[in-house]
Amino acid sequence: MSITAIIVDDEANSRVILRNYLSKYCPSVSILDEAASVQETLKLLESHTPDVLFLDVEMPYGNAFDLLEQVPDRTFEIVFVTAYDHYAVDALNAQATYYLLKPIAIDNLIKAVDHVSHIKEREKELQDAILVPKVKNVEGKITIPQQDGFEVLEIVDILYCQADDNYTKIFLDQGQKLVSKTLKYFEDSLTDYGFVRIHKSYLVNINKVTRYRKGKGGSIVLSSGKELAVSSSKKGILLDYFK
Repeated sequence: MSITAIIVDDEANSRVILRNYLSKYCPSVSILDEAASVQETLKLLESHTPDVLFLDVEMPYGNAFDLLEQVPDRTFEIVFVTAYDHYAVDALNAQATYYLLKPIAIDNLIKAVDHVSHIKEREKELQDAILVPKVKNVEGKITIPQQDGFEVLEIVDILYCQADDNYTKIFLDQGQKLVSKTLKYFEDSLTDYGFVRIHKSYLVNINKVTRYRKGKGGSIVLSSGKELAVSSSKKGILLDYFK
């Protein structure tokens, strides 16, 4: 799948290198334009709708995170390209799709482009489609500990689970439960029953998803009407659950 891109880097030589790498090793990428600052990028985004921004972190008069704060409803993916590895956590929090270190390794660049292409392809396929999970409802029960024993829940009644430090909130079709188990515990227990981790805080019943919305990482809407954020690192995994 062909994807469109804007390269953002204040160093002209870095832009040339990336442009040449993309042209030679990632011919599916069409470069719409280039920018050297936050303000130039914002101006370009008024007239372009790229699939991905290849974005340097440190720029004059503002950095990449300043830029992203000014584009809250973005639909493009972010691939950070930087010489500094200490921005990785900030990049994760900014819903980056990929993080490349300079000097750019060709293999990693190809992986980043393939990842973005896959996400965009799946989004396009599902844009006007009825969401049909590849995983059917699986009958089963799960026990949750109580002070005086345990309670049995029907798995099909669970909408999603939310991390709460070392506890987990389980949201049901009717009501919710607070359990003294980590979200990782429920991820391990429920993966075979059609549950998928869409965010560091959320584990959802894929059969309760009724809508997907594009955005930073995107979001899903459940049958209850509840909307939950999807992290960019989990977006491709989520979309692959649907036909």
